[in-house]
Amino acid sequence: MDILKTATDWAKDELFSTPFFMLFGLFFMAASFGFWQLGKTEMAKAYIIPTLVAGLLLLTIGLGLFFTNKSRISQFENAYNKDASAFVKSEITRTVATLKEYNTVVFKVIPCIIIVAALLIIFINTPTWRAISITTIAMMVVILLVDGTAYARIDAYYKELKLVDLDNEYK
Repeated sequence: MDILKTATDWAKDELFSTPFFMLFGLFFMAASFGFWQLGKTEMAKAYIIPTLVAGLLLLTIGLGLFFTNKSRISQFENAYNKDASAFVKSEITRTVATLKEYNTVVFKVIPCIIIVAALLIIFINTPTWRAISITTIAMMVVILLVDGTAYARIDAYYKELKLVDLDNEYK
């Protein structure tokens, strides 16, 4: 097992995954444009701003993650060549922190946001709040889908890092 190759492959997989945030962001922005141009009812017009905001947020998330992971690829090689043992330790620390963050934010906070948004649909009967709630649910589902697969990838990467013996490269 070459841990540098494993780390680089993980980062490249992330580079493939993060554009889905951007793609969904563009879909939300296109929907906003469609509601703006074609929306005749009050409900359709209420979707213009929420879908635009959701689209911009998803696009920003995607761009940020893309450029962060792109820069990691070259940083991995430099850090590994400088001190392989320190590289593995730092990657283990980073992946553990990321897994904890996913468990908290993605698998606890986002479902709570979805529940609150669903309750708003039930209890607040105005087009604006319904549009905000429905758009929020849709955006959170996109985040759950993309981050759910990212969680599985980083968990597998973490398990491979744990297999590396810091002295002999293998346990």
